[in-house]
Amino acid sequence: MLWPCLLALLLSQLNFLCAARPGPGPNFLLIMADDLGIGDLGCYGNRTLRTPHIDRLALEGVKLTQHLAAAPLCTPSRAAFLTGRYPVRSGMASHGRLGVFLFSASSGGLPPNEVTFAKLLKGQGYTTGLVGKWHLGLSCQAASDFCHHPGRHGFDRFLGTPTTNLRDCKPGGGTVFGSAQQVFVVLPMNILGAVLLAMALARWAGLARPPGWVFGVTVAAMAAVGGAYVAFLYHFRPANCFLMADFTITQQPTDYKGLTQRLASEAGDFLRRNRDTPFLLFLSFMHVHTAHFANPEFAGQSLHGAYGDAVEEMDWAVGQVLATLDKLGLANNTLVYFTSDHGAHVEELGPNGERHGGSNGIYRGGKANTWEGGIRVPGLVRWPGVIVPGQEVEEPTSNMDVFPTVARLAGAELPTDRVIDGRDLMPLLLGHVQHSEHEFLFHYCNAYLSAVRWRPHNSEWGEAGGSSVWKAFYFTPNFDPPGSNGCFSTHVCMCHGHHVTHHDPPLLFDIARDPRERHPLTPETEPRHGEILRNMDAAARAHVATLEEAPNQLSMSNVAWKPWLQLCCASKPHPLACRCAGDG
Repeated sequence: MLWPCLLALLLSQLNFLCAARPGPGPNFLLIMADDLGIGDLGCYGNRTLRTPHIDRLALEGVKLTQHLAAAPLCTPSRAAFLTGRYPVRSGMASHGRLGVFLFSASSGGLPPNEVTFAKLLKGQGYTTGLVGKWHLGLSCQAASDFCHHPGRHGFDRFLGTPTTNLRDCKPGGGTVFGSAQQVFVVLPMNILGAVLLAMALARWAGLARPPGWVFGVTVAAMAAVGGAYVAFLYHFRPANCFLMADFTITQQPTDYKGLTQRLASEAGDFLRRNRDTPFLLFLSFMHVHTAHFANPEFAGQSLHGAYGDAVEEMDWAVGQVLATLDKLGLANNTLVYFTSDHGAHVEELGPNGERHGGSNGIYRGGKANTWEGGIRVPGLVRWPGVIVPGQEVEEPTSNMDVFPTVARLAGAELPTDRVIDGRDLMPLLLGHVQHSEHEFLFHYCNAYLSAVRWRPHNSEWGEAGGSSVWKAFYFTPNFDPPGSNGCFSTHVCMCHGHHVTHHDPPLLFDIARDPRERHPLTPETEPRHGEILRNMDAAARAHVATLEEAPNQLSMSNVAWKPWLQLCCASKPHPLACRCAGDG
């Protein structure tokens, strides 16, 4: 019957109007997975991984089927999520090869003058918390200035890791520095060893008598390279893989045993402490970035190895936090949002070649590139009594949209001194409008504009234009090996130089009809081909004209390790003493 649906819709509108009245808005629980593919969840079609608690959000809320990360890498995507702005605006998009922070003692990070949703809501009387991964920098000039710390960006409580989860953080997990080791360790040692052997043979054969000091210098150089490598192996893990509670290191290096359980417990404690006050909790999982980890009750239980175990443990943790909301009677007054920072890392392989990355479903590419697999992510929004459950929204939306949505619902004014690229999601979620406010979205590979998406709103395009979503690529990555679905030789795809192919005219797809991006349109297959590209190019030029130069937070000088910024839990910092086995 139709009347129950109409009644539910009417009640949702009344509840929304009540929530929009002056006074405290709803609570917010914002959940972000790390490197999770859109094809990893049951609600997006996966039939072999068990994700009942995340799937519950889809059943009880809205599923966004064209939800897009503002960047296909961790650091820039998270900067965009927190600020509602393309990361290139804040200097959080790299112009070089390295697009994320690898060291805790780097000087780059989210600039102090950026406004996060946590800052806005704190000004509205909300208690704000971040549990899990930050990955947006720590300090600028001194180890204790914490200029990029979550506490400086509006979070009252922080428990988690300031950097990210890396293979090097877990004993036996492998390394992300394989290429660097070849260049800075293996190659110099081979050259020095060859020189040493050649001198020894020449001396033995009587062909030459190199002076003893040359032998000494060569041996010393080999000892220096080898010693530096051993020091790196010993020091990297405690220096970069640790847990903090607010501004204090509580565990160094990170112990993965029970880590997800501790983070879920901290999230639950935050909810209980703030049950009587408005709150925003950002639960930022370290799952499912490598190195993979899972407690014994999850290890070996999935059909997809260590990756699947991590997904299912994360789903359990989501269930624990949702159960706490229910027990506290907070579910109906809490907007819950779930997403991933970008697509799955398809090039991530284990030591024996087993797949350690996730699934991007039918979509091409993955993490670090702007094919759909790199930027199309899960997007689930639940608010009982306000958002009608069981809906699917196919319109293009962005993780930048969370910023203005949260701000509006909390009664905060958006900053007027900067461009905000996100758009309020509520009119779309409530059915007040049929089209996303994003007529155009711009897809960056690091700091380089890679593609433009156009969802035409103008009726002059007729029925065909009304349902099409055009996507034009200015450049695409060169997959290696050719014919594969990733850049396996470099571990992630690069964004410039010989690693990409530029397209003039741009490579054009209709994502609505070709979501796999397999069939580029031509003037023969699309009569309006030239007009479409002209409109998209005009939009791109208008967008670029709004960009203002910002200090490059991911320059080599900003991402490099700086010993004077190194944090240590010991009272007298020393590389060999930065170890403390706290309970996290």
